[in-house]
Amino acid sequence: MEGKRPTIYDVARRAGVSKSLVSLVLQGSPRVGEASRRAVEEAIADLGYRPSRAAANLAARRTRTVGVLIDDYTNLWFVDLVRGLHAALGPAGYRLAVVDVATADQAEDPVESMLAMRVDGLVLGMDPPQSLLARDGAALPPVVVAGTRAAHDARFDAVANDDAEGARLAARHLVELGHRTLGQVCAGGGAGEVRRAAFSVEASRLGATVVDASWRGEASDEAGFRAAAELFAADPGVTAVFAANDVMAVGVLGAAREHGRDVPRDLSVVGYDDTSLASTRLVGLTTVDDRSFDVGNRAGALLRDRMGADGGASSSARDSERDVLAPRLVVRGTTGAPS
Repeated sequence: MEGKRPTIYDVARRAGVSKSLVSLVLQGSPRVGEASRRAVEEAIADLGYRPSRAAANLAARRTRTVGVLIDDYTNLWFVDLVRGLHAALGPAGYRLAVVDVATADQAEDPVESMLAMRVDGLVLGMDPPQSLLARDGAALPPVVVAGTRAAHDARFDAVANDDAEGARLAARHLVELGHRTLGQVCAGGGAGEVRRAAFSVEASRLGATVVDASWRGEASDEAGFRAAAELFAADPGVTAVFAANDVMAVGVLGAAREHGRDVPRDLSVVGYDDTSLASTRLVGLTTVDDRSFDVGNRAGALLRDRMGADGGASSSARDSERDVLAPRLVVRGTTGAPS
């Protein structure tokens, strides 16, 4: 056997049994007699045989792979989401296959690609694609939607932070500091719209005026910069800005510097997501922690339970779950009382 990796057939020949019986031993089947089991185990030890994980998964009709669909690799929110997913699924032997639909081959539907890979489960960090919604739920692996989305399918579990409450926390913080003319820069999508609406309602309830930039596109640094410049031109009296996420908030900080506004003396800035960018010493951004790691961890746990011991299909007849986690305000150096 020198120079050649032993196979399951070599084990069967050495033990004097069939390949099927070796497979049963490897699976821990109670149907194998003690003498046969001992012979197979001795042959495995003598030959130094290591079972093929891929073959074992195929035999068990599972791939130990979970597909993750996102729509923007540049959004730092996904970093902690994936970390949380891995923390829940990695110890159970699952691998993550992450696809950004914004950069994927447009000729190939990402849902079809995942299903062709025979993933045991799906996590959606985006609105459910129409190709998924159109499918019979019985033909799908377990699906969990992570984050607030514009549409919700009752067939799927969902986990998100309370975006409306997070935006209200930001509004209360700024008003309590003494700000009365507040600006906000928003992005499109389910979470962005929820945050925008809740911030406006809460700030108005507390007696503040809200100036809303017209931007509704991507949530990028450049978008935050342009939207903030629009706010400053629309109302020079704006003393605080709430941004849809931390990346846009950094763009607001850049616009403040270019327009000669000191932060936080002349302008307070609040972001959302509490990404690694917000906590850097250079930025020190006041933000709302949307607990993205916890969202990923809970989504992974729900999916793991759905896949069950056999994987690949829902192991529970329970109704779909929707978990909403409470956000937290993290105060750093970009907010203060108006000068």
